[in-house]
Amino acid sequence: MKRWGAILAAWALTTVSATFAAKVCTIRIEGAIGPATASYISRALDEAAAQGAQCLVIQLDTPGGLLDSTKVIVQKFLAAPLPVVVYVAPSGAWAGSAGCFITLAADVAAMAPTTSIGAAHPVALGGGGGEEKLDDTMKQKLENFATSYIETIAAKHHRNVEWAKSAVRESASISADKARELKVIDLIAKDLPDLLRQLDGREVNGKKLQTAAAAVTEISMSLRERVFQQIWRPEVMFILMLIVIYGIIGELSNPGAILPGVAGVIALVLLLYMAAILPVNIAGVALIVLAVALFIIDVFAPTHGVLTFGGIIAFFLGSLMLFDAAGALYRLSLSVVIPGTLVTAAFFAFVVGAGLRAQLAPVRTGTEDLIGRTARCVAAIDARGGKGFVEGEYWNAVSDTPVGPDMPVIITGREGLTLRVKPRPDERSA
Repeated sequence: MKRWGAILAAWALTTVSATFAAKVCTIRIEGAIGPATASYISRALDEAAAQGAQCLVIQLDTPGGLLDSTKVIVQKFLAAPLPVVVYVAPSGAWAGSAGCFITLAADVAAMAPTTSIGAAHPVALGGGGGEEKLDDTMKQKLENFATSYIETIAAKHHRNVEWAKSAVRESASISADKARELKVIDLIAKDLPDLLRQLDGREVNGKKLQTAAAAVTEISMSLRERVFQQIWRPEVMFILMLIVIYGIIGELSNPGAILPGVAGVIALVLLLYMAAILPVNIAGVALIVLAVALFIIDVFAPTHGVLTFGGIIAFFLGSLMLFDAAGALYRLSLSVVIPGTLVTAAFFAFVVGAGLRAQLAPVRTGTEDLIGRTARCVAAIDARGGKGFVEGEYWNAVSDTPVGPDMPVIITGREGLTLRVKPRPDERSA
């Protein structure tokens, strides 16, 4: 009896220790899927595996994102050393487009009540928006690839392949309850504790999960990932574009300021990096460039603000169209466009205008400023020489027409320290 008691006690102790030692790692993905998201998920999978976690739970709420980044994430899922659980939450969340691929690629797919999944039709990111035959062909190729890709993903985890293909071809979208009914997902859980209770005892990839009493550890985004996740937004790119415009043109209109030029160049580098990712519409860019040109021309041309008004309209329309190539996901709101338009108009009307007018103004300092001014003879001036007085200084002076003492003369030129003068017209006629 003592022996059996010891064995039972040891078994109970081992079971309790294993239960309390169990750990579940979680991360949160919100917003568009991009390079920063792929980097975050890859690092989280490695860290969760290193900590010996039972699984990694990815709480997902996304309208979609880049197909390339989605492919990286799916490949990481397939090679993950531990089970991956994608949980579309909280209530009201959406696993759209790229989020649909990611959810179906997980070892366990779960959703919270009143969430939705689908609308995975691919959108080619980039400028243009043309309707050429080549574009249609490329779109068809992209759709075919996405269809076969999601079909492979769904088939691997024995999920509804036909619905997965309809999500790509027809942009089908369904609720959590319908997704569970159609075997698109595995579980519906109201919150994370409920999800862990349902996962407990489930066998995934040959591993029996112990999650009911597991300690939950959240793996946070690194500073680098957080920064790149935040800047990968249309609003941030729009602000960077304004900094480029203000900085570079501000430096050109006020040479030597340095700071505007440095800020403009840094913003330009970031802008070019993001332009390779975000869906920029060429027509929107053209309108913004036209607006800047109209603002600058109006500084020189006496149009009484007509060109500035046209520039404001062009800038406003260009800003609305700038990220319109991929639908509402990348569209700027009026709360961003209107202030940006007004600030840009004010910048060109006051800052740039003042700088350019200052550069075009007549010289008001130095010896060049003497040309055209009136001096007074101190001693008679003729072709051989004489003395003049101007701006508190005595100058040697010569004149083709003799000028008597104390008579006013007009300075017409300067040769070294000698002024060339002529009688003032009113004095000569007198």
